[in-house]
Amino acid sequence: MLRLHKLLLFGLLTVAPVLAATAQTHEHMDMTMPMPAPAKPKPRPAKAAHSAAPKPRTVVSKAASAPKAATTVSDGAPADTARLPAPAHSMDGMKMDGEMPMGSGAKLDGLKPGESMPAADHAAMPGMHMGMAHDSSMAMPGMSHAYSRHLPMNRNGSATSWQPDATPMYMWMQHKGPWMLMYHGAAYGRYTSQNFNNNGKRGHANAIDGPNWGMAMAQREIGARGLLNLSLMVSLDPLTETNGGYPLLFQTGESYKGQPLIDKQHPHDLISGLSVGYTHAVSEDVDVSLYLGYPGEPAIGPVAFMHRISAMPNPDAPLSHHWTDATHITFGVATLGVRYKQFKLEGSNFTGREPDEHRYDFDKPRADSWAARLSWNPSRELALQVSRAFIKSPEDLHPDEDVTRTTASLLHSRTWGERRYLASALVWGLNEGHAGKEHAVLAETNLTLGRPTFYGRYEFVQKDSEELEFYYSGPTDQLLAGVFNIHALTLGASYRLASLGGARGPELSLGGQLTGYFIPAALQGDRYGLAYFGPGYGKLPLSASVYLRLTAPWMK
Repeated sequence: MLRLHKLLLFGLLTVAPVLAATAQTHEHMDMTMPMPAPAKPKPRPAKAAHSAAPKPRTVVSKAASAPKAATTVSDGAPADTARLPAPAHSMDGMKMDGEMPMGSGAKLDGLKPGESMPAADHAAMPGMHMGMAHDSSMAMPGMSHAYSRHLPMNRNGSATSWQPDATPMYMWMQHKGPWMLMYHGAAYGRYTSQNFNNNGKRGHANAIDGPNWGMAMAQREIGARGLLNLSLMVSLDPLTETNGGYPLLFQTGESYKGQPLIDKQHPHDLISGLSVGYTHAVSEDVDVSLYLGYPGEPAIGPVAFMHRISAMPNPDAPLSHHWTDATHITFGVATLGVRYKQFKLEGSNFTGREPDEHRYDFDKPRADSWAARLSWNPSRELALQVSRAFIKSPEDLHPDEDVTRTTASLLHSRTWGERRYLASALVWGLNEGHAGKEHAVLAETNLTLGRPTFYGRYEFVQKDSEELEFYYSGPTDQLLAGVFNIHALTLGASYRLASLGGARGPELSLGGQLTGYFIPAALQGDRYGLAYFGPGYGKLPLSASVYLRLTAPWMK
């Protein structure tokens, strides 16, 4: 226990200064931008009284994603003297370090102080991505989606996956020359007690631990149509969780010291993601992108759980992790994607083997597995995907067993005020392998109302005897296997206590949750039919956690 305390303290002391230092670097960035003083309109030479009135003409905005607007002006008169309705993302009050260079074609003649720039003139500002889907994606140079110059950055998920455009963001951001830099992450200090109401039964464990991760991303425009993206994700889990992972009832997947991890969640590798991506805009509606990761994430499933806003308050990995998003750390992946408007089709070649127990190295790339995913965002509040993958030899202990995985998901986000939003996910996964077909369903939601947050997660997952190493004896002392239906319901709440180091510092929250497991009789007691091979989990196992959480700040 003392050793766990030291590890936890070390992890938090390591992550917190990094977050705080980043916050101090960006604290002065308040997302408002001073506009150049408006130029005085040039006087026009007087015309004779009998001159004919100029013929009216219509000026229409051609900005790629700004709302269409038009106004009638007179030939020879300053085009901007007519007042237009303010665009959805006007530039009033926007500020960052220094002034933003204006294009030579920017028309500011006649613009009054404090007046919104007409929509027709946004097209004259190079690098601008107007009409962003949510206030947290401000219209600044280079501020677009990581894999499209014509999509809002709010749609960024893990790797190349999509979230709804209305998804709120927690991050620091800055511009360095042509580069846009973003930083975000989370770190927990937690006490967890698994199966606390069944002392002596399977899975009973207490621990102090600290799940954590941090991510940095840099992107810039290349020429008139290109977009380059670089990303790095790190985790100190090997220190704060140890290589054996943290206790989590009914969780399975990966191994340690030649034994499968059962009732434990494996830690993430120190380098959990290192990728480069390039996107070429064929037109406003069509993008072609290439993503390379070592490690990286192939086109399988929805946004990985630690990056889903619906899962943000919950420190536990889903029990369905190895049915939907376990491939988010893959040592060797290449993904080719084509976007048409709100649809994207992707194909990936990647390493099927999951990371080994050595968490500080880079595993051997194999390029032996394939995946395809179709994503569709029908509205700014919804993101849907379906995917299918052939995964070669995912488990180190069972090298001859392959898995065919199919997933489908629906993500929903709705924001109605500062730090007030509802984010939900509905995810289905199917693994087809040596044990036949095993299904998993996840439904989770996150309701944030300013400082308090309320969240929940329901899961149904089918796990076989081999995964749980749980067999029972038959009439002739023969060990019988089976597939067990497990239901888990988690309810939790957290409260944002403070922002450390100022308004743009990391946010500190206090939270807790309770999980109940509804399991078949075969998994409960020491006897079922004849006799169990090993102890059971007891009736209605319960697990609870309390935690402190550090996250990047909510981005206005």
